[in-house]
Amino acid sequence: MRTVHAVVMGASAGGLVALRFILERLRPDFGPPIYIVQHIAPGSGGTLVDALSGHGPLPVVEAEDKIVPTPGTVYLAPPDYHLQVEPEGHLSLCLDERVRFARPSIDVLFCTAADALCPNLAGVLLTGANDDGARGLCRIHARGGFTLVQDPATAHARAMPEAALALCPDHLVQDLEGIAATLNTLALP
Repeated sequence: MRTVHAVVMGASAGGLVALRFILERLRPDFGPPIYIVQHIAPGSGGTLVDALSGHGPLPVVEAEDKIVPTPGTVYLAPPDYHLQVEPEGHLSLCLDERVRFARPSIDVLFCTAADALCPNLAGVLLTGANDDGARGLCRIHARGGFTLVQDPATAHARAMPEAALALCPDHLVQDLEGIAATLNTLALP
């Protein structure tokens, strides 16, 4: 069993289905908090929380600025805010410029989490139609974190997982069932 302080996940096109699939399969005693960036339109409000709540045993909430994460909780980046992990481990929100046309940006979450939590971090990059997250996932890998990429052949949109593998071919590649099973082997230190 690998120990991690947190899991970061990123998705874009087709991500809602992929995220639901994974969250539904997590064990009820899953310990590490999960931080998720799903590309979403700025005016979407709490619709992502509503769309993912009740899909699996873990509570799903929208991340708030300066919150100290609770184990076994899923935190979603709010629409039009970057979600960051601070050096002390708490979460923060910011309105910095868009990264690759996205806010929230997967790369922002992944890079700040890598800097704060590696090597005790797991990063997961799922389906998406651009390359957001590829650089951040490579940073997690380079700093000794555990990295997983959805098999592009099983992704709704292949561009995001393919970009991650082009930058760093050493990520573990799995379909959604495999990703969920692998996440269930993770534990808090």
